Amino acid sequence: MATPKEHIDEIRRTKFSIGGELNPLTEDLHQAVKNLSAELYAKDVHFLMELIQNAEDNEYTEGVNPSLELVITSEDITGTGAPATLLIFNNEKGFSSKNVESICSVGRSTKKGNRKRGYIGEKGIGFKSVFLITAQPYIFSNGYQIRFNEEPCSHTNLGYIIPEWVEQNPTLADIKRIYGSHAALPTTSIILPLKPDKIEAVKQQLSSIQPEVLLFLSKIKQFSVKEVNEDPSLNTVNAISISSEINFVTRKNIDADSYTLYLSTDEARDATEKECGYYMWRQKFPVMQKNRVERRLEVEEWVITLAFPFGERLNRGMSSPGVYAFLPTEMVTNFPFIIQADFVLASSRETILLDNKWNLGILACVPSAFVNAFNSLITTSEDVPVSTLIPMFRFLPVCSSSYPKLNVVRELIKKKLLEENIIPCQSHSDQKIFRKPCEVSRLMPSFWDILKKGRKQGVSLHSLSSHGRYILNSSFDTEEYDDVLNFLGVEPVNSEWYAKCIRSSNLVLGVAEEDYLKLLLFIAENWASSFHRTDMENVPLLKYVGPDGVVVLSSISNVTMGNGGSMICMSTESRHISWMIDWNREFRRVADRYFMPKSTQEAIGCFSKRATLLEWLKNQVKVCVASAYDFAVILYRSLKGDQQLAIAYVHFLYHSLSQLHLTEGNVDSLCGSIPLVDNYGHVITQRNGVLVPANGSKWVELMGANPWRALGYVELGEDYLCPATYAGTITKERQLMTFLKTHVAASDIPDISPPNTELSAAYAPLTKKNSFLLLDWIRSLRYKRDLPAKFLTSIKTGRWLKISLSGSPGYRPPSQSFLFNSSAGDLLQDESVMVDIPLIDQEFYGSGINNYKEELKTIGVMFEYREVCQFVGKHVMSLATSSALTKSNVFQILNFIKFLRLKVLPADEFIHSIRYGRWLKTSCGDRSPVGSVLFDQEWRAASQISDIPFIDQNHYGKEILCYKMELKLLGVVVGFNKNYQLVTDHLKSQACSNYPTAEAILLIFECMRHYEHNSISYNKLVQALKGDKCLKTNKGYKFPRECFLPTTDWDCLLKVFSNDFPLIDEDFYGTKILSYRNELKQAGVVVEFELAAQRFSSVFKNRASSSSFGREHVLSFLSSYRQISNTNKKFPSDFRGNVCESKWLQTRLGVPRSPKECILFAPEWEPVSSITLLPFIDDSDNYYGQGIHEYRKELKSLGVTIKFKDGVKYVAAGICFPQDPSTIAPKSVLSLLQCVQILLKDGYTLDDAFQKKVSQSWLKTVVGYKSPDQSLLFGSDWGPLLRRIDGPFIDEEFYGPSITAYKNELKEIGVTVEVSKGCSLIASYLDFHSEFSTIVRVYNYLHKKGWRPSNDIPRRIWIPNGSHNGAWIGPEKCVIHDKDGLFGSGLNVLEKHYKSELFAFFSGVMRVKSHPSVDDYFELWKDWEDSKEQLSHSECSSFWAYISKHWNKSTEKTLSDRLSKVPVESGSDGILLSSKHDVFIADDLQLKHLFKESLPDSIFVWYPQPSIPSLPRTKLLDIYSKIGVRKISESVQKEDITKLEVSELKQVPEKGTVIRKGLVKLILGFLADPSMELEAGQRQEAVKGLLDLKVFETESAIEVSYALSMSSGNIESVKASRVMRWDWEDSKFFMQKMKPVGHECKIEHATIFAKVISEGVLREKEEHIDALSELIKLAFLLDFDEEGVGYLMRSKNIQIFMEDEEFLSSAFSMG
Repeated sequence: MATPKEHIDEIRRTKFSIGGELNPLTEDLHQAVKNLSAELYAKDVHFLMELIQNAEDNEYTEGVNPSLELVITSEDITGTGAPATLLIFNNEKGFSSKNVESICSVGRSTKKGNRKRGYIGEKGIGFKSVFLITAQPYIFSNGYQIRFNEEPCSHTNLGYIIPEWVEQNPTLADIKRIYGSHAALPTTSIILPLKPDKIEAVKQQLSSIQPEVLLFLSKIKQFSVKEVNEDPSLNTVNAISISSEINFVTRKNIDADSYTLYLSTDEARDATEKECGYYMWRQKFPVMQKNRVERRLEVEEWVITLAFPFGERLNRGMSSPGVYAFLPTEMVTNFPFIIQADFVLASSRETILLDNKWNLGILACVPSAFVNAFNSLITTSEDVPVSTLIPMFRFLPVCSSSYPKLNVVRELIKKKLLEENIIPCQSHSDQKIFRKPCEVSRLMPSFWDILKKGRKQGVSLHSLSSHGRYILNSSFDTEEYDDVLNFLGVEPVNSEWYAKCIRSSNLVLGVAEEDYLKLLLFIAENWASSFHRTDMENVPLLKYVGPDGVVVLSSISNVTMGNGGSMICMSTESRHISWMIDWNREFRRVADRYFMPKSTQEAIGCFSKRATLLEWLKNQVKVCVASAYDFAVILYRSLKGDQQLAIAYVHFLYHSLSQLHLTEGNVDSLCGSIPLVDNYGHVITQRNGVLVPANGSKWVELMGANPWRALGYVELGEDYLCPATYAGTITKERQLMTFLKTHVAASDIPDISPPNTELSAAYAPLTKKNSFLLLDWIRSLRYKRDLPAKFLTSIKTGRWLKISLSGSPGYRPPSQSFLFNSSAGDLLQDESVMVDIPLIDQEFYGSGINNYKEELKTIGVMFEYREVCQFVGKHVMSLATSSALTKSNVFQILNFIKFLRLKVLPADEFIHSIRYGRWLKTSCGDRSPVGSVLFDQEWRAASQISDIPFIDQNHYGKEILCYKMELKLLGVVVGFNKNYQLVTDHLKSQACSNYPTAEAILLIFECMRHYEHNSISYNKLVQALKGDKCLKTNKGYKFPRECFLPTTDWDCLLKVFSNDFPLIDEDFYGTKILSYRNELKQAGVVVEFELAAQRFSSVFKNRASSSSFGREHVLSFLSSYRQISNTNKKFPSDFRGNVCESKWLQTRLGVPRSPKECILFAPEWEPVSSITLLPFIDDSDNYYGQGIHEYRKELKSLGVTIKFKDGVKYVAAGICFPQDPSTIAPKSVLSLLQCVQILLKDGYTLDDAFQKKVSQSWLKTVVGYKSPDQSLLFGSDWGPLLRRIDGPFIDEEFYGPSITAYKNELKEIGVTVEVSKGCSLIASYLDFHSEFSTIVRVYNYLHKKGWRPSNDIPRRIWIPNGSHNGAWIGPEKCVIHDKDGLFGSGLNVLEKHYKSELFAFFSGVMRVKSHPSVDDYFELWKDWEDSKEQLSHSECSSFWAYISKHWNKSTEKTLSDRLSKVPVESGSDGILLSSKHDVFIADDLQLKHLFKESLPDSIFVWYPQPSIPSLPRTKLLDIYSKIGVRKISESVQKEDITKLEVSELKQVPEKGTVIRKGLVKLILGFLADPSMELEAGQRQEAVKGLLDLKVFETESAIEVSYALSMSSGNIESVKASRVMRWDWEDSKFFMQKMKPVGHECKIEHATIFAKVISEGVLREKEEHIDALSELIKLAFLLDFDEEGVGYLMRSKNIQIFMEDEEFLSSAFSMG
């Protein structure tokens, strides 16, 4: 036997001809290696998966724990210069000679065709995938030490497969050093020196290896990855060690087994070992023939394994794959379980091929495997508590996958699960109950809590599932599993269930108060959404204490009383409960209410969700949640005018307040309207006030009578003064009065408010006591600010106050009395000679009167000197009013003022009282001192323009001048003192008329200077000036607005138009007038250059508009404009506006223009002039001449265009093309484009007017003169798509190549220059082409540029007939494809003429149908109906396959309306068409057989035989039915034609022979099904007809006739023999005497018997006849054996009840 080295040498020599004879297969090897290289680098191969796959496919010695170890190191042990090396260690049996020969070949794997033996490799690359990461792989195994090279061998020019023996680099010692000396070197070592550009990718793959990689590998149990470097800090690969262990306790079931597998990982970066268990379900399924593929021809079974991870999956922080093909793919399914099967993979191994039929077959089996696995997890765990099974439901695929095909799997799993009894239900025994999801319902979480607590407190809950639904197990019914339960469609119970549950249990009274409140809270929180207006309103839920003190329950519906009030009350505070109950007893005969138990109310007060519960009780249940105040209101509303209750209620409020049950505010609110008992014993409910009882009151003492009675005041009765006892509390005598005064406002003087009437006592002298009582009352009222007007007036004016008048006593009203010390009074009496002053008699009232000064002031008593002065002043003024004061009186007043001033006494009040009286004689009549003037010479100028009231010195004489100080104190103006305001106030209305003097005008200006600008006085003076011709000028008196105050630096401007501007006369006013420039300006005089320039510009504008602007004016103006421009003066903007905008410059166009509309001609304007009209200034000798050019600078500043580039805008406005565009020279067009170029560069936008002018046809194109928007500019970017002749391109030969330089300008005026935007124009010229190649070129261009025609443009398609002929056809007459070749004569099929590249264009743009439409097929069928006698099978199949695919409501309606014929069966090769009214669907094969045998022509619809996938037979028959084809069973008319005479027949005993007990039992069980809705009596009545039958036997046949009505009116009929008949009306049953022979005859008898009996029993429930007939047929075949019938009934879930058993026993009893 050769050594390994000798074996390698032999391979090199014999196979590769190295050192030996030439191998004739060398050329084939070259090609194979070439193909390998192409495949290797074309596929995205995951080399690591290929290595693990190879290791799994390797063979291992028994007892060896298969392992695979990967080590990467930076050490170069191969000497190849590799920066990193990957070593793979595998403890397999090792390479054999066959293995070596295989690896030295291409496509000769030793594992091919061995998938049955567990080999998982298939990609055809295997070990050679290592060439993706290395150029020289090394193999050390079983003595072999070889390497391969990616580069071609120098001997053979082959790479990849030429083995080379390795003596060193590396040696086994090198390899073992890297592996580690701790253990023996594994059998096989593969060394891969890595390509530099692959190192990072390899490390990434090693670091991201999935820990679950071993999950579905049957051999490898250990896998590890690590990095070895001399310096560990250089390690970058995340090291990991993975191991698997299987618990081989298996369960066998339906060709499946299950086991538990544990994976554990140990990562260097994580010191802790991680483990995860997986429940594994492996099931086999036979491979379906339709799913077979070439790669798996030898596989007969699919083995599907599902892994269900318990705990956190081992994923190293990465996404966990959900699909394995023994090794992980990269498919993340979003499912909580893993699918493993022998999937066909994509070349990259990252995904399975989801459209591959092999894989689709596997995926179709996954739902069954999952449901079986899940059932084994859930329902077969007998000894496991339900709570431990619930987490298993996390394995359901609740979340959808990103892969549509996997979502199909998910939906099928869901569909199957919905039919399984997998949902654990609540059970109160050890027996587990599982039901289908649709039979189970959920409870709200809060109700579960209530039930659990109720159970702990002994409440019986055994009937939870007795209310119409199974209840989900409480361990499962949690929020955590909402997604799972929603996935399974487990719905909540309905609202009525809760009502039934509470009513049937003792939950309300059987639980503690806290849990009772939780029950109420549960109902409250779900009231609006679930329980409102349900039976919950009638469930006894609410506790209250009854009249006998026992707790009673009330339903919510009974809480609200007939009057709208609430029967049940509760307190908002626990301290009020007993108190409210006690007082409620006092009022029980009128307050029909009950309170919740104290314990319940106290529990509510401590309840955590008190607010929610109270809100529900109050607003929804209408429980009266009453505070102490609410309770008081309830009692108040129950008083009903009862005198005793009204008094008791006041006692209630008094004690409620004293015991702090009610607040002051509460009591005040209630007392405001409580009924009171008056002194007559009447109960008064309406009042405006309350008086204390008259007994002992002050108001009686002062007033005598009750003046408040008419005002609605209640005078309280004396009952309120008496003692009393209520609710166990005592009220003493007069104890209520303080309460009534405080809260009911029971009042007495001085606390009561007086009525608004006169106080009669005030009109007579009052005693000292009553005077002080009255003052006390006033003091109280003053604080309240409540003194009625009439009441106060009567006190002020009544003569009740005692006074002293010059020592004599008397009584005066307070408003005429004074309170002074005596010395001050005497002094005033002496000096006020005209007035006596009344003083209060202090000797009578004593010093106490001084304590009431504020009250005395309130009623009018006076105390101050100023009041005395006012008193005297009023007296003086009364004299002045009654008669004019004499000169002597005036001097007497002035002397009195002088006296007060000299005595240093305050005279202000006296002066104030008289200074405004009109008692002083002036030049303007009697005037008050204020505003009067004492005249002197300073007032002379003012007197010329103002009417000032000077004191009449002629009347008073010079003596008046001695009282200047007193007059001044009185307000008289003494001295001018710049009193400009007085001048202004009295300004005459015509102050400035009649040519005013200079002195007067200058005074007005002086007054103006001292006012604020725009003040009223200022404006008054200004208006006085403006209103008259008051200013003297060199042209006479003028209005100020007409005047100018010129200066020398701008007067030249006025000389242009001389004598138009009046100037103020300085000689008249003097130079002082110049100091009032601002005042003149405000009066309207022009004093500034800017305004003068504006005035000038206005004149300028007027002259320009009136054409009175001559040549001399123009030149004069330009000269003055130049002169002023050289100064620092600035022309105002409106001056420039008027000058620049006025039309005063004559142009060559014959009309004047404004400067900004003119051009100063220059030679550069010549080229464009031929196509424009431009406004050049007329510089001819007839007008301005060449001299106008001297003012070039000034003209430019005024807006005249000087330079060509500045005037191109006039070109835009002045375009004027000739009528004949052929006369336009190319240079004119180029010049125009140059102007457009300048305009665009300056940001000018071409307006609509310009665009309109250039929209004429003036551009020369290859198809004639066109407007810009109908023209195209051909450029280099057009060349690859079109030619110049394909559209209206601008003629470059005519304009020259420079035309292309104006691409942007042409685009701006509308020329299309961009390839993408020329579609519409190119398309519009399609009709001018007839050459097919040109049309195709244009179509391709339009398609590539995404052209979309507007709706109004007709779409037409060129249908060629040769290269230059054809026709334009509308798209509705075309179709792109005709798959079945049916429409060749009716439509133009474009795929016959055009390449596929244009199909999208025709479909999307030209609106050509891709395929014939439904309407096209309808028209085709109509043509066939009219023109074809028969169709071929392919035509008919194609048509109806299309209809089936496009079937919908619209198709159904159209076919029903338009198709009159349908295909019928035919024995010939062709298919006939017949009226759909004479053709039938053979839904009854017996009838079909009868008519087919009897009629010469077929009357049954055609369908393809054998069936084809695209046209299922059932779908086609359904279509026939919906378009009007009748079913044979529904169309046939049946008639019994055999006449049977009872007298000639033999009667057969029916019981026990024909109508057997088993038959009747079966029928009774069928009728007992809930869907039949028959009570026991109805069921028994239905079978009595059977029991009463008389059975007759006949020798002759019993025949029946079947007839069909045809559209022609003919009747087609056939006869058939029946062996039985039941005449219902006569209760007779006829049967033909014969013994069934053979199975066919027996089944025929069974069928007919079952049909006859079913039709007789279910005459009124025909829809159930077929179901009963099938059961009777089966029982007939069993000879109605009772045991057999019993099993049949159980298998069909049919039973009979006790009452039916008794009826059956009675019917078949002996005798």
